[in-house]
Amino acid sequence: MTQWDESQTQAVSSDITEKSNALPAKYFTDPEIFEMEKEKVFGQYWVYAGHANSISDPGQYFTRTIGDRQLIVVRGHDGDIKAFDNVCAHRGSKMVEDTPMTDPGDAKRIKCPYHLWTYDLEGELKSTPKSFDEAGLNPDLEDDEVQEFDAEENALNDVHVDTIGPLIFVNLNEDPMPLAEQAGVMKDRLEALPLGEYEHATRIVSEVECNWKVFASNYSECDHCQANHQDWIKGISLNDSELEVNDYHWVLHYTHAQDVEDEMRIHDEHEAQFHYFWPNFTVNMYGTADGYGTYIIDPIDTDRFQLIADYYFRDSELSEEEREFVRTSRQLQEEDFELVERQWEGLRTGALAQAQLGPNEHTVHRFHQLAQEAYDS
Repeated sequence: MTQWDESQTQAVSSDITEKSNALPAKYFTDPEIFEMEKEKVFGQYWVYAGHANSISDPGQYFTRTIGDRQLIVVRGHDGDIKAFDNVCAHRGSKMVEDTPMTDPGDAKRIKCPYHLWTYDLEGELKSTPKSFDEAGLNPDLEDDEVQEFDAEENALNDVHVDTIGPLIFVNLNEDPMPLAEQAGVMKDRLEALPLGEYEHATRIVSEVECNWKVFASNYSECDHCQANHQDWIKGISLNDSELEVNDYHWVLHYTHAQDVEDEMRIHDEHEAQFHYFWPNFTVNMYGTADGYGTYIIDPIDTDRFQLIADYYFRDSELSEEEREFVRTSRQLQEEDFELVERQWEGLRTGALAQAQLGPNEHTVHRFHQLAQEAYDS
């Protein structure tokens, strides 16, 4: 049941095992929880990094920040994609500048600008300046006493990388579960689609004032759609739609009120499909556009997140119909931003200790369960 934060109110549930129990409000509003999430959520699970098509050639790279760690995601000379902490092994300097996936860098080697330590695309130390071979400024050391820097021991710190089709995921854990285990049937479903044949067309980045889990919860249900997305639901039969829950992902299947031609979508089913992959990534396949979109729900701090929305179509040059589709998608985002920021205003008051969920919010419940499992790990 709902628990108000009053002195006479019983303590909130210590868990959310009951289907109607939401994650206690403190897990959204407490800054210490966000610090814990950097390790127990974003440092433990597979997190989306970017799209492989953006670094199609050896030497191309982009950076991706997860928690407090910024990674360099690069395609090696062997064609494989690798990821390294953007930290030099010498004295910890940041090496490359912030580089978005939409404007990748290109380098034959990775060079630290501080003391010019240089690494190959496999992360191995390849060279240091002459000043590291000679001790001319150190009167207590002869040149032949200078240590050699072992290339392997002084390599860049690499992190685990795996893919689902062209979608690149990274894991900061030293011994993570396989991506295939976390993704489950989602991996097979997405790899059965020609995602790699579609080109990146546009990116929209928005900063929203609420905790990232508030938006993720909103994305995962559609009980709010009837009242708040009235233009969109005109083409949707909500009563015939389905919310499917799996271990680490869930799918919102939205049935169209009228059938749509096959060439208007990338997938076979006559529906829109919105896949949520724990902890903060979505793949959106629309039944009314031959393309797909992705969202990264990227936390900034307890009170803010970035929504990074990328759209992929057959051609990077958008047709007018595709531009209109992106405008419609943007309208849905802005309608949701208003809703989640309003919810955040209420949660931050501290009046509500623990909310309850409705029968069609089982997808939200699963999201909250996964958060609690991570906190308890």
